[in-house]
Amino acid sequence: MRTQSLVDDQGGLSARLSLILTAFILAWLAGGICLGQGSTGVVEARVVTVTEAAHPGTRVKVAVVAEIAPGFHINDHKPTLDYLIPTELKLEPTRELSVEKVVYPKGELKKFEFSDQGLSVYQDKAVVGALLKLAAGVPPGEYTIKGKLAYQACNEHACLPPTSVPLSITVKVVPRGVTLKRVHTDVFDKIQFD
Repeated sequence: MRTQSLVDDQGGLSARLSLILTAFILAWLAGGICLGQGSTGVVEARVVTVTEAAHPGTRVKVAVVAEIAPGFHINDHKPTLDYLIPTELKLEPTRELSVEKVVYPKGELKKFEFSDQGLSVYQDKAVVGALLKLAAGVPPGEYTIKGKLAYQACNEHACLPPTSVPLSITVKVVPRGVTLKRVHTDVFDKIQFD
């Protein structure tokens, strides 16, 4: 009888180890898929400002330049079909920096295997503009507003789960007498803030 219970315990132990090993492998694979999406960088985003610094109480033009990996697209901010997930810039205002306006580029109409009609999407690069407002009494220094670019990336055959790229926008504030130098004109000439 003692021999039988030892065998039963070993059989139960073997089954439990098998279940644990299976769960570990599944968790590892799921983690690899999630890590793979982030690490391959389907969408990489960088933030640029129209000037190197800003004066208190003024508007600050900012652009988020999203580079989309070859073979992928992300939906327009105003997608063609209701069920598609839009690309959206979400910013968290602070006491020093508020968000006045977000400007999205017009998508490009493309036909894909999975849809009977053309879809408005961004491919290769999308530049989203944001108009920020600095509070009037802000002393010189650096001020940061955090946010994210939310999107869903797809290829010809499937869509990845919706995700986002975290963003941090730092604005350097200088006294009113300091001359501001324009930078990134190639980016801002393409954004229609008005």
